[in-house]
Amino acid sequence: MSFDIDRGRVLAVVLGRGGSKGLPGKNLKLLGDAPLISWAIAVGSCARRVDRLICSSDDMDILDTARRFGAEVPFVRPAEYASDGATDLDVFGHALRWLGEHEGKIPELVVQLRPTTPFRDPAWIDSAVDTMLADSRITCMRSVTESPLTPYKMWVRGEGSKLEPLLYLPGVAEPFNMPRQALPKTLWHTGQLDVIRSEVILAGSMTGANIHAIDVPLSSAVDIDTALDFAVAQSLFDENMPIALRDWIARDR
Repeated sequence: MSFDIDRGRVLAVVLGRGGSKGLPGKNLKLLGDAPLISWAIAVGSCARRVDRLICSSDDMDILDTARRFGAEVPFVRPAEYASDGATDLDVFGHALRWLGEHEGKIPELVVQLRPTTPFRDPAWIDSAVDTMLADSRITCMRSVTESPLTPYKMWVRGEGSKLEPLLYLPGVAEPFNMPRQALPKTLWHTGQLDVIRSEVILAGSMTGANIHAIDVPLSSAVDIDTALDFAVAQSLFDENMPIALRDWIARDR
């Protein structure tokens, strides 16, 4: 299925599934003084390169909250795209197909904003969008930071209690026995921000083959899945939530 691409246009999509098991109702829990999902809406709204922001959710309370904070709610996400087994590709493919079928065009770029990774600077979005619009070879940009733990010292369980190295290092017999400082630095995909070409998503991938980095500080890389994660985010809020987003949330709505 193909749709007309609105070149240069950028859509931000805030995800908000209602069925969280690790922390029930997390998207509506108050971080600072506002619902968690509102911070994702705030960063997309403050980014100068985002032309449109929508929320994709199956939950009416989440959709009502998203609308109150300024997101468009053009559809209710179908149940098959809101199950535990649904992938980002399922969700974003649905959103783009819906827009293409109902509005005739889809944007060139899509910005993924997960409410569960709340600490983001709108300048990261603007910089990534500018980079991708200037270089059509880039299929995706992702927020990354230097891994706090090296995967060269990680293992998978073999038969019984046997351990097998997760990764091997060419030319090094036992990287798992080397000092951490001697091993290659690796990058961790933080989940805070992804910018993807719509054509790549509709072709069946959330990244494509030419993925570039959006470098972010490790201190900002909090992913909320449990009550402990939420407590950590609360403790880091003052240090990591940009003032521009707090001002945007505090404005008269």
